[in-house]
Amino acid sequence: MTPDLALASEEARSKEPEKDRKFVEALSRGLDVLRAFSQGSVILGNQDIAHITGLPKPTVSRMTHTLTRLGYLSYNPVFEKYQLSAGVLALGYAYVSNLKVRQLAKPYMEEFARRTNMSVGLTCHDRLHMIYVENRMPPEATLLRMEIGLRLPMATTSAGRTYCAAVSESVRTILMDGMAKKYGDQWPEKKEGLERAIEDYKTSGFCLSVGEWDRNINSAGAPIVLEDGTTMVLTCAAPSYQISGEELRNTIAPQITMLAGDIESLGG
Repeated sequence: MTPDLALASEEARSKEPEKDRKFVEALSRGLDVLRAFSQGSVILGNQDIAHITGLPKPTVSRMTHTLTRLGYLSYNPVFEKYQLSAGVLALGYAYVSNLKVRQLAKPYMEEFARRTNMSVGLTCHDRLHMIYVENRMPPEATLLRMEIGLRLPMATTSAGRTYCAAVSESVRTILMDGMAKKYGDQWPEKKEGLERAIEDYKTSGFCLSVGEWDRNINSAGAPIVLEDGTTMVLTCAAPSYQISGEELRNTIAPQITMLAGDIESLGG
């Protein structure tokens, strides 16, 4: 099982030491099968899914059959593999369209993008990644078209670093342990950058990624805590030739932090 797919169960165990009798294992496995399609490939066979999830192949075969019958997967007879179907899209669209903060934030994000000539995104947490649920572009933008649904790694992006910094220490420990397993020998270097960003957050309320996710992109992020306690992250990003790390830290990052606070105060 990949670290991403293991993280949810680890979080559950950290919060509830005793076995949860209401937890439906079969449903959990079915959702793990669906999540396997977020690991990079859009079309997977049962053996591929078994490798990604760590589930036995016979179990995967039953899950893919059921999910296909329910309309969440479709079978490609040419490749003899599966891909996500419209049922999953409908669920995702329902979540995004009903996200109140997304509607509240849109005009403010658009104005910020126009004024700073930067891409502005709203992201939510998904295990060891952050996912774009909204993005506003400046009028003349030719780069950084971050589409809704794009997944960002937690360790190296301003969105992921901000989320790590803003959550409780116990949740942060779970995330850090998951990233350590995911990155292996690469983790010490990534951890160093993440810890620097967390220190930035403690002193300034924002986190930066200056060429660390993509050497050509500089970005900053600040958290938005919703009324139900959910933490989301507002980010801004631009090509490094357009916004230097120094300008990002001293001028832009404080502005995105103020905007995040304003959006949070609207009651998202």
